[in-house]
Amino acid sequence: MDIDSSEEYPILAAQEGPLMGQRWTVKNTIVLGREPGCDVVIPNRQVSRFHARLTPTLHGVILEDMDSKNGTHRNGNKLSNPVVLQDGDSVQIALVQKFMFITSDATMPLDDRSTHPGRLMLDIRSRRVWLNQQLVVPPLSAQQFRLLWTLYEQQGEVVSRPELITFVWSDDQAAGVSDQALDALIRRLRDRLSATDPTHQYIDTVRGHGVRLDNPPV
Repeated sequence: MDIDSSEEYPILAAQEGPLMGQRWTVKNTIVLGREPGCDVVIPNRQVSRFHARLTPTLHGVILEDMDSKNGTHRNGNKLSNPVVLQDGDSVQIALVQKFMFITSDATMPLDDRSTHPGRLMLDIRSRRVWLNQQLVVPPLSAQQFRLLWTLYEQQGEVVSRPELITFVWSDDQAAGVSDQALDALIRRLRDRLSATDPTHQYIDTVRGHGVRLDNPPV
């Protein structure tokens, strides 16, 4: 099955594992397994020839294990019966490949790469953040998201500390916000991003000037 970035259908996004970074739209039934004829081929002996199946229905996309040897997990729980997937569910095939299921109304902002290219992506509508194709879970707090969105919109430009305070806090609160409060918010945001992608520090402090987002290319 060809990789497709259409937002009209749910998406199966490969995360940790040999297929990391690839995506498939769930338009029709998708069979995952080691067999070359599968729609999603996972080349590892721990994966059964025909391991699991995704089936779109009127009630949602159903995930079922196909009597695999090493099991299929949703959100860490081994499947014993078919389940209807929910937005943001994690799907694990054996101990080899992890996927994320993303519904059409909260699809990764794939088209946003042309204006905001980089490993970090944001969707203002759903207030979701992705780092290296991985959704930041649980979601950021409202203040953390506003801070990150402000930096994201500047596309790497330095934003002064007074500007950040104004953007993050409401006008009636900004006057009473200290530098220490902003520093604490930045530190918490860095910790949240590092928990998802510890390989890069996305938020840089430019001494004497402000803060910028360092969003490296994919």
